[in-house]
Amino acid sequence: MSIDTAAARWDHRIIRQHLTTERLESYELAAQGNPELAFALYEWNIRASAAAMTTAAMVEVIVRNAMDQQLRRWADQRHRGQSWFDVAPLDQQGRRDLVQARERATRHYRDRELHGKVIAELTLGFWRYLTASRYLTALWTPAIGHAFPLSPSNLTNRRIEVDRSLQKLQYLRNRAAHHEPIHRRNLMDDHDAAVRVTSWISPACSAWVADRSPIPAIVAGRPC
Repeated sequence: MSIDTAAARWDHRIIRQHLTTERLESYELAAQGNPELAFALYEWNIRASAAAMTTAAMVEVIVRNAMDQQLRRWADQRHRGQSWFDVAPLDQQGRRDLVQARERATRHYRDRELHGKVIAELTLGFWRYLTASRYLTALWTPAIGHAFPLSPSNLTNRRIEVDRSLQKLQYLRNRAAHHEPIHRRNLMDDHDAAVRVTSWISPACSAWVADRSPIPAIVAGRPC
């Protein structure tokens, strides 16, 4: 069945009733009241959200592994081989997130804890908050900042730049994951932030994100 034949089986005017007027309001404004163009933009937003999730997935794993490597090294040097899970000076929310990740990774401690599984259970928000100013002295300077060795800035400025890039990526990913409009965002700016933060870890990783992120192609195909 061709796309045109399949499209003939549905009417966007009917579907719009199920999407609700409130949800489509921002698309209507962007399309200057053209209902067909507004619907096309809504469909584009779905594809853009998928592109954002793809890009975030690429960057998140690279970033968290680089940060984890430095935290493991820091814990080994300062705490005689203990896991950083047990000795990192996290705030209350950070400790809560880590406990929950360890519970999920071990099925509430029924299974043996594997470091990699715990890392996989920690959210992008957890890693982003480790770059916040509250951890500048305790974790960023002695450990996490070294995960981004190719940043041209000193450690203090590097933290600000990394935090800004990860905050941007986290916000985009959360909007996309909750099916919210992202059509008003400068997605190429988000793409550039993803490329930039990975470039501070590895040129090869940065080139991979730049080449494989679907965001540029999605932006080029925006209907309005």
